[in-house]
Amino acid sequence: MSKKIRKAVIPAAGLGTRFLPATKATPKEMLCLVDKPLIQYGVEEAVAAGCTEVIIVTGRGKTTMEDHFDKSFELEATLAAKNKTALLEVARSVSKIAKIIYTRQSEPLGLGHAVLQAKEIVGDEPFAVLLPDDIVDAKIPCMKQMVEAFEQTGSSILGSEIVEGDAISAYGCLAVTPDTKNPRLLAVSDMVEKPKPEEAPSQNAIIGRYILTPRIFEMLETITPGAGGELQLTDGIKALLKYEKVFGFTYDGKRHDAGDKLGFLKATVEFGLKHDKLGADFKAWLKQFPL
Repeated sequence: MSKKIRKAVIPAAGLGTRFLPATKATPKEMLCLVDKPLIQYGVEEAVAAGCTEVIIVTGRGKTTMEDHFDKSFELEATLAAKNKTALLEVARSVSKIAKIIYTRQSEPLGLGHAVLQAKEIVGDEPFAVLLPDDIVDAKIPCMKQMVEAFEQTGSSILGSEIVEGDAISAYGCLAVTPDTKNPRLLAVSDMVEKPKPEEAPSQNAIIGRYILTPRIFEMLETITPGAGGELQLTDGIKALLKYEKVFGFTYDGKRHDAGDKLGFLKATVEFGLKHDKLGADFKAWLKQFPL
């Protein structure tokens, strides 16, 4: 089995119900955080981590994602004719980010089911999974940090952060033991999908970043539907624990839940303030509000 992470899977077939009515006709993944759609942040992070192929799992009504990463002859011709070279380069650069492959999830049967749709494309090698809802602001891209951890362990790696209080019930939760040599690595002994707060084994939640060995596909093909009647990726990883080591990984960075309306607004403000061209003016504008 190759130890190099070359492929990334981005599940993007969800219905986006938390953003209705905006997502009635527009994929949630195409909502823009300042000037880029959410899914582009995920693709760019995968590429920064060394991935050369990105597999996007889509569904019905999601073709605008494919159009976004495709070449746009009409737009480029118009920009070239008007000598708008800077905008032309921006438009062209999007279609050159990575080799992108699309596969369909015909029904919304859960994250585990979505990942399983990429089995034939991934093949027999470890791969990354990035959920576009989770935007991680980090000096070193989150997935790149996780690739380095994978190269050290050769085992599946789950991005993790501390979630306090009742909020843990919205996450997959890990039972872990910190590694004595590298406290960011957390040896996983068990995991629970969306536990009741009083039943959570820890405050270590799984976020939308994974590196998985190809054996996960075998697990996903044999597990039964779990929470919500869906095929849960967490249940597949829990089954994987019987055969392989799995580690949580405490990444360095700040995660924004951009799949939630409030989280999306917070991310927009923070990314807007950091924008190299808009940040200063945006900050000055915000100061006029008595908060």
